[in-house]
Amino acid sequence: MATFITLYKLTDQGAKAIKDAPARVEAAMKGLEAMGGKVIGFYVTMGEYDYIGIGEAPNDEAAAAFALALGAQGNVHTTTLKAFTREQFASFVKMIP
Repeated sequence: MATFITLYKLTDQGAKAIKDAPARVEAAMKGLEAMGGKVIGFYVTMGEYDYIGIGEAPNDEAAAAFALALGAQGNVHTTTLKAFTREQFASFVKMIP
């Protein structure tokens, strides 16, 4: 499975309904599992982003669908980064001529 790191920023709607956020996070985690993925870690952060999620998805399409589904609810904006392990990094660096 591919690993993804997602940065989340609350929208005004999400901030106004912050007391509901823990339940929304739990529902999102179950949603990712239903798409064949899993959450590795979820953190509430201080600074530019409100949350950071680390998860696995079976492919890029599932990760994109998950991010789109969360954004469509209107509570967060997402920025998703595809992550590579050190081993993957070492293997594709070897391809450089």
